[in-house]
This record gives sequence, structure tokens and C-alpha cells, in this order.
Amino acid sequence: MLKMASRILLGNLRKSQSCFQRSSNHYLKNTLSTKSIFPPLNVPLEISSPEKPVIKPVYKKQSSANEATFKITTLSNGLKVASEDSFGQFCTIGAVLDAGSRYEVDYPSGITHMLEKLAFQSTEKYENNDEITQAMEKLGGHVDCQAFRDCIIYAGSAFKYNIEGLIDILSQAMWNANIAKEEVDEQKQTIAFELESLDYRPDFEPQLTDLIHSAAFKDNTLGLPKLCPEENIDLLNPDILQHYLHRYYRPDRITIAGVNVNHDELVKHCDKYFNTKAPSWLSNEKVIVPDHSVAQYVGGLLKDHRPEPRLQPGITQFPELTHIAIGFESAKYTDPDMFGFAVLNLLLGGGGSFSAGGPGKGMYSRLYTNVLNRRHWMFSSTAYNHSYVDTGLFCIHSSAHPNDAEEIIKVITQEYSKLLMEPFNEIEVARAKKQTQSMLMMNLESRIVRFEDMGRQVLGLGERKSPKELYESIESVTAADLRRISEKMLSTKPSVAAIGNLDRFPGYGEVEKGLLKRQKGIGRYIFGQ
Repeated sequence: MLKMASRILLGNLRKSQSCFQRSSNHYLKNTLSTKSIFPPLNVPLEISSPEKPVIKPVYKKQSSANEATFKITTLSNGLKVASEDSFGQFCTIGAVLDAGSRYEVDYPSGITHMLEKLAFQSTEKYENNDEITQAMEKLGGHVDCQAFRDCIIYAGSAFKYNIEGLIDILSQAMWNANIAKEEVDEQKQTIAFELESLDYRPDFEPQLTDLIHSAAFKDNTLGLPKLCPEENIDLLNPDILQHYLHRYYRPDRITIAGVNVNHDELVKHCDKYFNTKAPSWLSNEKVIVPDHSVAQYVGGLLKDHRPEPRLQPGITQFPELTHIAIGFESAKYTDPDMFGFAVLNLLLGGGGSFSAGGPGKGMYSRLYTNVLNRRHWMFSSTAYNHSYVDTGLFCIHSSAHPNDAEEIIKVITQEYSKLLMEPFNEIEVARAKKQTQSMLMMNLESRIVRFEDMGRQVLGLGERKSPKELYESIESVTAADLRRISEKMLSTKPSVAAIGNLDRFPGYGEVEKGLLKRQKGIGRYIFGQ
């Protein structure tokens, strides 16, 4: 029976192959015998002639340098509305507020962290977050809120013909939030869980970023923690949150930005929901003057000693690491030198000890070639540049086994010293500039990134620089500029933050000694000269 079934199967396969061959031959014969209406791809196009004219392509007209599609309007209450044309069926609209953790000097730290968690909960119109989510589903989109050191962003995306519905929900979240005690208590548990889960991540970037800012600016403005300290969770209540809203959620401190929207329609709806209607928490009391403190860079050392390794029963253990950040004051985002620091950031680059990427991921950067590729014990080393309205912070985060804490200090201070001791190679400068430009232009392909870029620029600068202007500013950076800003940066007092087992941490004095500048055989400090 098996042999008979095999013969039948083979016979059917041969018949199928034969039929397919006949069909293919028939197709090829008809195709070759019929002249194609399309020109062959292996022959150049014929030169246009009266008998055989070639249709000329039509190109889109190049927009002006300042992006003619960008528009900005200021409402009567001081709120700014900015928009930019785009393409597609969806739009992104959001509000960028001049608030954030830097303004919490008069409050328990953690106010904005809590407001981020409370965003899009119950309002005057919606009973809870589920109702808001269902309303956004009907609009074909979603909403989110994020708090930063220098601003808070409420944003959402939806179909471009649902602008009014999206602005209505945004206004409810910002202007008419209930901030009920039950919701605050619920979000306290969320924050507690989030803080606990951060300790079980393989990296300590959020905690280390908070700590290096605190070391750089101590207890003022940018030195205040972005993450809510665990001991402050119970101090947060609706009254304190309402007071913060009354003080900082003012129309003149808000910019509403939209991408892929009609500007006039956006202005009309913003005027209806943010100007005509007053916030529910705004009382007739005297307006509380916001904090206008300017960030004061101080420098110094902050440590978070954790002698015991992190244990997760039943789960693969993380390597025991000490995380160290060394930083200096850099440039504010209104300073032209900001572009030089952006290029210097990519020139130093860095990352983790393992990466599946190639040169496009910065494998030719200095922290890869000089540190990670030569020192197997280094777990990670990455450069960061943070720019704000009044100052900046440039730092390098590194991690290794606690026994190598002293070596981390030696290696990183050596890389800082090389910025002055060795000339910048024109090839590495050109590569860093192109990588910075590429990251800028590729990120601006995202509608959400374009929204945030536009909102932050209008809020901080009162205008928007086009991508072309930003590109040209990066292109104008030279090796001489990098040398000059390196000297300026390293003339400030170093800031050091360390987390982990610090039994082998050498101390702040060793960091200072490692930053000696060797020039003509004479050693002198490169800061406080």
C-alpha cells in the first residue's frame, strides 16, 4: 500500500511540474512576443525628442529656512500656541509647562513626581482614568504625562480631525483635575513600587543622574531630586499639590504645541478651553509668586553607600557594581557653546561593555576605543550633557566591580585630562559632528519628538530654530571650539557621585589629583587656577 501511495504521489508531482512548466513557457512566450509599455531597466532612457518626449519630473518646492509652516500665537492670558504642518492622519498636541522638580525648594521633594502619576485621573468631566482612556480610543489616540527637572509635559496623539476632543481632555487633566485623597494614596503606592523596582535594574542611571545633579547644585534648583525620596512619600497630600498647581500652572508659563494641525483651529480651541475657562483650582487669593532662583553650580561629592549586593531569589543575579559619575559645569541652551558640548558628548560617546552595533552606534568614540575596548573590567562608561535655561552639566557615568573603584577614578580623570593634553583629531571631530547631526535629523522624523522640540524651544527661547539652523550650528563647531570649551569646563570644580559598595572608593581628593594638567613638565590643577 505504501509503495502504491508513493507512486500516486510522485505521479501527481510530475503532472504538477509539467503543468507549471507549460504555464511558464506560455507566459514567457507571450511576454517576449508583446512589446512592454515600460522601458527596460538595463538601458538608459532615450533623449527627449518631439517624436518621443520624456515627461519631466516635478519636485516639491523647498520651504524657507525658517520653516514657513511654523506659526505661533499668544492668547490674551499669556498662553502661547505654536504649530507646524506635517503629513499623515494623526496629530500630536501637548502642553509644555515651566514647572518641574527645580521649583520644589518650598515643598517636599517629589511634588512633580506625584503630579506625573496623577495626570489623567479623575476630573470634573471624567470619573476616572478608564473613562479618559475610552474617550481617547474614540479619538484614535492616547495621552501621557512626563515630569522633568525643568518642565512638565502633558501630551496626546489622535486623528487630526479630532483636535477639539484632544484639547478638551488635555484641559481637563491640567485645568480641572480632582486630585482626590484616594487617588493620591493610590499613587503613593505606585511611587513606592517604582522606587523599589529601580534598585533591581542592571543600571543605576536614574538614581546616579539625580545624585550627580545634587552634587553639582547641592540643595538649589537643579540639585533637587527628580525622583520622590522614599521618606517624602507620606508628606504629599492634595493641599500641597493644589498649592503647587496654583503657583506654577499659570497660563503665562505654558506653551501648547501641535504637529500636523491647522493653526487657526488649534488657536480657537485653546482659547475656548484654556482662556475662556479658568482652572478649577484657581482661587481669588493673591497670586503666589513663582520661584525665580538661578541655578548655582557648587560641585563636590555625594555618596550612597550600599554594602550589600542586590539579591533576587530564583533570578539570575546582577553583577555587583559600583556606579560613579564625574561631571563639570557646561553651557546653558541659550549659549552658542551648547552645540560644542553636544558634539563633545558624541565625541566621547561610550556605552555598555557589550554592544551588538557597529560604528553607527559610536564604537569609534573615545570612551569605547580608550576605555571599554582596553579595560575588560569596565562594565559601562557613557558621557552625558544636560543643558538648561541657566546652566548645564557635562558628566561621565561609569560602573565596574567595587574592587575597581579607584581604577574607575584614574581612567575617567585621564580621559578628561586628554581633552587638554592631546589635540583633537579632525577625523574624530568630523565624525562626532555628523553623528550629532544624524541623531538630530533622524529624531525629528518622529512627530512626537518634533512636538517636544517645538514646545521646549518656544517655552525657553520664545521662538523656534529650524532644523536647518540647528544643523548649521553643529556644522560650525571646530576642533578649536572643542579645546576652548574643554578648558572652560575643566576650570570648574568637579562634581562626583557614587552609588554601591564604596569601601574601595578613594575619595574626592583622588579625583582632584587625577585631574592634574601636565604641561611642560609642570603639574598644576586645571581648575581654580
